[in-house]
Formats: sequence, structure tokens, C-alpha cells
Amino acid sequence: MAGRINDDDVKAVRDAVPIDAVVSEYLQLRNAGGGNLKGLCPFHDEKSPSFQVSPSKGLFHCFGCQEGGDTIAFVMKIDHLSFSETVERLAAKAGITLRYEEGGYNPGHQRGERTRLVEAHTIAARYYADQLGSAEAEIGRKFLAERGFDQAAAEHFGVGYSPAGWDHLTRFLRGKGFTDRELILSGLSQDGRRGPIDRFRGRLMWPIKDVGGDVVGFGARKLREDDNGPKYLNTPETPIYKKSQVLYGIDLAKKDIAKVSRAVVVEGYTDVMACHLAGVTTAIATCGTAFGGEHIKILRRLLMDNGSARVIFTFDGDAAGQKAALRAFEDDQKFAAETYIAIAPDGMDPCELRLAKGDEAVADLVQPRTPLFEFALRQIVGRYDLEIPSGRAAALDEAAPVVARIKNIASQHEVAVQLAGMLGILDTQFVVRRVAQIARWQRDRGGRDQGPGPGQGPARGGARPQRGYADVQAPAAQAGPALHLRSPAHRTERELLKLALQRPELVSPAFDAYGVDEFTAPPYAAVRQCIQDAGGATGAPADYLDAVREAAPDDTVRALVTELAVETIFAKTIDEVYAGAQLVQVRLRAVDRRIRDVQGALARLGAHGDPARLAAVQNELWVLTQYGQSLRTHGAAAL
Repeated sequence: MAGRINDDDVKAVRDAVPIDAVVSEYLQLRNAGGGNLKGLCPFHDEKSPSFQVSPSKGLFHCFGCQEGGDTIAFVMKIDHLSFSETVERLAAKAGITLRYEEGGYNPGHQRGERTRLVEAHTIAARYYADQLGSAEAEIGRKFLAERGFDQAAAEHFGVGYSPAGWDHLTRFLRGKGFTDRELILSGLSQDGRRGPIDRFRGRLMWPIKDVGGDVVGFGARKLREDDNGPKYLNTPETPIYKKSQVLYGIDLAKKDIAKVSRAVVVEGYTDVMACHLAGVTTAIATCGTAFGGEHIKILRRLLMDNGSARVIFTFDGDAAGQKAALRAFEDDQKFAAETYIAIAPDGMDPCELRLAKGDEAVADLVQPRTPLFEFALRQIVGRYDLEIPSGRAAALDEAAPVVARIKNIASQHEVAVQLAGMLGILDTQFVVRRVAQIARWQRDRGGRDQGPGPGQGPARGGARPQRGYADVQAPAAQAGPALHLRSPAHRTERELLKLALQRPELVSPAFDAYGVDEFTAPPYAAVRQCIQDAGGATGAPADYLDAVREAAPDDTVRALVTELAVETIFAKTIDEVYAGAQLVQVRLRAVDRRIRDVQGALARLGAHGDPARLAAVQNELWVLTQYGQSLRTHGAAAL
């Protein structure tokens, strides 16, 4: 075993590698004031940044999960390294040669496991890149040229070639001091009849790097007909390579993703290359697996979930591409960014599109077009004959559960209204109630711990609402504007919450379909969230108030719940008529706010906007206007 790293060398490493430079490799940092920086914590899920970095002190701290420490502590935790592995990795970046208290300089075989595996991959990547120039690799160079990639492109992306022999790379790495165990563990070699042999043989090779820029795996493309393996072969799961946690091209794209708050998700290595060469430098791809939750975490840290963030998925127009889009939609609610889908004409992927129509066509393809939720719903609705009642009913039966999975109730309501428009069902509230009912069933079956609650997800719809209706998170305390009880909106919201706490039977079940975002006063939004977290007002049990108070995130909100539960309701007759009036007023104000938002979006689109987008916004405006008129005319009966 290697000895203890010299203390002076550890200090030199800490001083040489700025903490903000290291942290910035994993997440986007912004000015937090006082010389500090902030970002979304990489160690727990959060919607607003509570992770702070102090470059002057060389420390980080998360006020959400309480993780903290220096540069070494950060790298140890985020990359799951030992202390010595972390110091060695940072020392390599800083060009510092480490000394050990016992045994002098650290020989290669004594280094930490991750360090050794990364080093093996780095050497292998250089080896493969050198082999691309060999006579045997002519078939690989031809493959690239036919897809519009020259030598400079291959060098930029580190593309290489694995010789067709049994153990060329294995013997090369042995010569560099790597053991057979390390080669097998790394996934670069595999067991053969007479010992380790190369895993990749006779293939075009793409090095896969993690967000920190280390080579952790490879993607290998079949070139010859006599190769009986799959078209694409990736590195197997190893201590440093988890396919669900890596994104090809993230090392090249991360700075621009953070800079422009946009990411483009494509399907393959050549698509990433085509996009970057066409100027779309935010393109990334998954590596042999569907886009999922771990990938979302990587992007969220870079996008920082600000209101203008965009994630654009490109999929082939065939059945498989549509299926992939629907899978992506299932994870849509984990983003605070808006998600869109882009499908090239004639079903071409970005690589084919660049060859056929040039760089401008690729850049145009990934401009946000169709919201992902809209695409998913249209794929469902398009399978039915909407000219007949039974067709509309069947389409609603399949589409409503999809909308019901949207966690943000205000957004869920908004999309349900759009679904009614897609189906041509004029009774919008019938669709809204159907979706809300299915959502309650889903919550009852799945329990209360179903991810972000109402008000925590992003707004979805024809136009993104302003803060205050469909994009407000319930605060943990009385953050934001103070309560103004002279405000009619605040007075009505307070009355409705008092009714929900003291006389829940008068406002149920309508109240449970109200989103957190329909309460404009942040403290009231927090109480609404507590009621939701406690299971809602419908069928309130005997310990209902205790459950609501228990759901409060802190003493401030808990005190407000208690206050509202005991305060007198300002009505001579407390009945369904009075309760209905409060319900209508809160909802009507929310609808009016949304109408103003949509009217603004319509003005921004102008007469020359995308026709489909323009029609969708105009349709939403019409539906909202009709709903508002219905509320004014029919009162609580229209809810």
C-alpha cells in the first residue's frame, strides 16, 4: 500500500485548484452576492438554489441538505472517491507531483481504483485515436466521410478505431503496467479462453466522458458484415461507468448549456457530432439507454431550472421515435425547464439532415416547436376517430390518465383544458373534473409520496404563465410579499382557507382541485400545500387539522394554520352558498390572470408566428374566456 500523502502536498493541491472551477464542472453557478456563488445542489433534489460556494474561503455549503466542506470533500462526495484518489486526481489536474510519507513517490499500481481505471481509459482513447490513421481503419474513415465528418471532426470528438485482432489493446495496456484484473474491471477487456481479450474489435470508437471530462467508457459502432455483434456496443457497467448516469458530449456541451439555458437531446453519437459542427453546441445523447431520471439530474444542475430553460428532444418520426418521446414525457415533470420535441422532415436524424440540407437545417430543427406534453397527447388522440362520440370518449379515456400524472394541479388543469380543445369537447369542465378525479385515484393508489406536490412542478401550456399563477412554489415560511388584508384577493383566499380548515365539507371536493398557484399570497400558498400534503379536504378524518399542522414545513407555517383554523369566518350564514362564492372568486381571479398571460403570449407571437402555435394559444384563450364567463354566469355550478 502507498503511504500517507505528504501534508504540504495536500495543502498545495487545495490551494492550486479553485473550488469554484471544480464545482463549475458539475453544475451552473451564479452570483449570490458577497463574493459567493450559488447553484442547484448536486447532492439532493431541489427547485431553487441553496448550494453556495465561497471561492475566497475555498468552501461550499448547502443550506438544504447541510453538506459542506472544501474542494477535496466536494470531489470525494460527488465522484465517490477515497481521500487519496481525490487528491491524486486534483494533483494531476494541477500538475503537482505528490510525495508519500512512506515509500517515496507513488508508483502506478498503488493508486486508487478509480484513478487507475480512468487512466486506463484515457490511454485507451489515445490508442484508438492513433489507430484511426492505420490502413486497417480505412473502413472507419470511409464511414465517417460518408456522414460528413473529416479528420478534424474525428480529432475534435476523439473518434478512434479498435483493431480487429483479439488482444491488441490488452497487450498495449499490459505494457503500460495495468494488471489483467484492472483490464477486466475496466470493461476494456473480457475473459477469453486463454486469458483477457479486447472487448472492442474492428469497430469505430467514441470515447464517453463524464461531466468532469474523464474518459469513463466507449461506444463502439459495427463496421463489417462479418461482425456478429450488435450495431452499437457500449462499455458494460463498471465502477466508473453507469450508462444511466452518463451523457455523450456533456463534457463539450456543459458550458454552453449553462450559458444559454438550453439542452438538445439527440439519439446517437453521430447526431451529437452533426449538431455541434452545425453550431448547436448544446447537443448531448444517452449511451445505449433511454433518457431517464439520472440524466435529468445532470441537466438540471447545469440548467439551474430557471424559468427560461429549454430542453429539446429530437426523435425519429417512426414508431420507435414516437415511443421514445412518450417515455421522455413520463419524466417531463422532473424538469422545471420547458420541454419540447423536434422531428426532422422525412424522419431524418440530425446527421442525415446535415448531409441532405446543411448546417442551417440542423440549427433550425432544434428551435423549440412543439411542447412535449402536446406531442404526447396528440399521439394518443390521433389514434381515434374524433368525429364520433365514441371516438372522443375512447381518446379521453386514454389521454386523461396521462394528464393526471402532471403533479402541478394548476398545470394539470391547464393541460386538461387544452385536451378538451384537442378532443373537441365543448364541456371543458367535464374533462377537467375527469382528470382531477383520476389524479386523486392515482394518489390514493400510490400513496402520498409521489414526487413533487402541487405547485412544485413547471407550468405547462400554450404559453408560460408569469410568476404568481402557475409557477409559484409554496414557501417554507412567510417569504415574499406581506399579507395585505385590504386586498380583495387576499381576503378571499384567507376565507377559503378558513373554510377548508374549519368546514372542509362545504368546499369539497372542488377545493382539492385548486392549485397552490391559485393562492397569490405566498403564506396562503404554503397553507394550501399543507392541506394537499395532508391528503386534501375531501372526506376529512377526525384528526384532519392535526395532519395539516404536521404537514407544515416549519413553525411559521404551522402557526398560520392554527390561526386560520380558529379565526372567525366572516359570514352570518356559513353554508354552501357562501363557500361556493369564495371558491368562485379565487378560481375566477386565477382564470383572469391566466387570460392576461395568454393575451400577452398572443401579442408576442404576432401575426407571423408559427401557425400551429398561434392556433393553440388562440384556442386556449377562447376556452379560458368561455370558462370565465361560465363562472360569472353560473357561479359554483361551473366549477
